[in-house]
Amino acid sequence: MANTASARKRIRQIERRTERNTARRSRMRTAIKKVETAIAGGDKAVAVEALRAAQPEMQRASSKGVAHKNTIARKISRLSARVKAIATS
Repeated sequence: MANTASARKRIRQIERRTERNTARRSRMRTAIKKVETAIAGGDKAVAVEALRAAQPEMQRASSKGVAHKNTIARKISRLSARVKAIATS
């Protein structure tokens, strides 16, 4: 257990940050699932709208350090390609 005042403060800060990061990660994953569902449904308009809503959420998670920048870039790229391919199939 923390003995110093600064260590106790760090514990409080970590708890708040963990809660925030968990919520951020959850929002991001939910947004990605909505895009996945729209792609599976085959409706391009819904998929484009879901991707447009998911991108800022994913970028925010990346900038806040919840997810790695390249991971998010890769996920956005792959989702965009899949949404774009809906019209051709």
